[in-house]
Amino acid sequence: MKRILITGGAGFIGSHLCERLLNEDHEIICLDNFFTGARKNIMHLMNNHRFELIRHDITREIFLEVDEIYNLACPASPVHYQYNPIKTIKTSVMGAINMLGMAKRIRAKILQASTSEVYGDPTEHPQKESYWGNVNPIGKRSCYDEGKRCAETLFVDYHAQNKVRIKIIRIFNTYGPRMQPDDGRVVSNFIIQALQNKPITIYGDGNQTRSFQYVDDLLEGMIRFMDTEDSITGPINIGNENEFTIRELAEMVMELTNSQSEIIFLPLPENDPVQRKPDISYARELLNWEARVQLREGLTKTIAYFDSLLKTL
Repeated sequence: MKRILITGGAGFIGSHLCERLLNEDHEIICLDNFFTGARKNIMHLMNNHRFELIRHDITREIFLEVDEIYNLACPASPVHYQYNPIKTIKTSVMGAINMLGMAKRIRAKILQASTSEVYGDPTEHPQKESYWGNVNPIGKRSCYDEGKRCAETLFVDYHAQNKVRIKIIRIFNTYGPRMQPDDGRVVSNFIIQALQNKPITIYGDGNQTRSFQYVDDLLEGMIRFMDTEDSITGPINIGNENEFTIRELAEMVMELTNSQSEIIFLPLPENDPVQRKPDISYARELLNWEARVQLREGLTKTIAYFDSLLKTL
């Protein structure tokens, strides 16, 4: 049994990770300031004697005794991270400093949830971990992109200078139950619009591509990487290598929901990547990991979640 801290533990991914690690008989401290996390995501865990919730903002120091830290705290959807860009970059940078400082003091292993956004609008396809990226440092997305890039730098430097045991994963587009219906991400947008028979909004011509990973696959990759030897630090891509156009996603969602929605096209936002697909050769070799859940299967589960959610609103 380990005592594990999960920052952002009431969020979409964090709540699933809390549940998964509790099921593996660990003690879990869920830390969240509820800026984008939601108490309802973890309510079913509150009666578990191995689960503890702390309301806290990681831009401020906290002192805890744990064996491992999963640092997931940060708004991750454009709607949320652009709402307060200064807060977003403070969460990535000051949050990383505070969590790394705690990991140093208590000699805990710490995993940073980085992102495929560090690659920006890539000129390399698919994206390997060795690719440095093509990022606008002063664009609307830069509070998130550059915040995560800086956090990776901090992790590497704390490892080199202070011997902190680090792990860095780069998460590609992930979806599943407990996504927020208003988070502005393409999967949740399309599902909500389709279920309500409202126009499905595609930004650009719909030919831009993404690779969509179901949350259960992400958790498996994340935990396997955390359990590797201390000498293995990453970064490592965790994502689904099956690539779809945004229009293909919209059409699949409409089919699975039996929607009467029509598709409308709007201008592409600034610096929105044209292509996004991970090279997961490293994850496959190191972790014997690859995404297992196909898009149609994952969408079916996610649609069922949102359908149930909408009936309660």
